[in-house]
Amino acid sequence: MYNILYDGPPYDDLDEADLTLVLAHGAGAAMDSPFMAAFATGLGQRGIRVARFEFPYMVERRISGKKPPPNRQPILLQSWRDVISQLRVDHPGERLAIGGKSMGGRMASMLVTEGTADIAEDISVDIAALVCLSYPFHPAKKPERLRTEHLADVSLPSLIVQGDRDPLGNRAEVDSYNLDPSIQFHWCPDGDHDLTPRKRSGHTQAANWNDAMDRVADFLITL
Repeated sequence: MYNILYDGPPYDDLDEADLTLVLAHGAGAAMDSPFMAAFATGLGQRGIRVARFEFPYMVERRISGKKPPPNRQPILLQSWRDVISQLRVDHPGERLAIGGKSMGGRMASMLVTEGTADIAEDISVDIAALVCLSYPFHPAKKPERLRTEHLADVSLPSLIVQGDRDPLGNRAEVDSYNLDPSIQFHWCPDGDHDLTPRKRSGHTQAANWNDAMDRVADFLITL
């Protein structure tokens, strides 16, 4: 069983929230990091129910105090499947959107583009949408190692929130990629991988984060 943190409307108030956005964390920060907490709280205040969970290596970090590296991809993907299954058992009938920060969002995107049929067959679930916050289009300083092949054909509504100068995929780079044209983007002015701008840019982290939350909430409300 996964420990899941909830924000937003409660489950007994389905008129206010009939969809839950499930968010996974990035490689280096837990589900209660300032970024994850801010987005979960902010989206909750905008009427979106948010569920957060942690991959096994992050749970181990909490228990041991050590810092094991992220789990391998098969384990990360299986964690996503297990969490979705757990939510469907705990709250049958709810609609789910999935995504997350950086690595968490990437794993969600791989799940829905490469394994949707398996998900549906295994646990009878329909994923309504994908939301990626700061997608890692390539490793840092390795722009030739693209992580985009599966994004050329996306079969469900998708939104990527990205910083203009994200070192793992800036706007100029992303504009050159072969991505499914249906993928929607929200660009944060001068934002880095945490969507944070430089002081000299005239933009602020608070404004970038709030605008991003507004965009995600608007995207999900229309589903």
